[in-house]
Amino acid sequence: MFKRLLTTGLLFGMAATAPPALAQGCAPRDHIVERLKEGYAESLAGAGLQASAMAMLEVWSNPESGSFTVLLTNPDGVSCILSHGSDYYTIEQLAEAEGELG
Repeated sequence: MFKRLLTTGLLFGMAATAPPALAQGCAPRDHIVERLKEGYAESLAGAGLQASAMAMLEVWSNPESGSFTVLLTNPDGVSCILSHGSDYYTIEQLAEAEGELG
């Protein structure tokens, strides 16, 4: 009986501290970046600050293979893989037109 209670308690504790459902893996950012560079030859393609969560959203890609990975990095240095896939391409951003809108 004690063993069952202990197991249930451990499972509940793990569920309470699990990463977000969309995250596929979390680890120190340096570790994930090293794997992306060495294992997939991906490099940083773009990033932006997610102000409400105080986190950095990063897109890593390999222009030759088309692979990409989307990371969310928290201020504590832990990154979570939100998505990954293939057939990534970039779009050249056009300069904004001068003048006022309206």
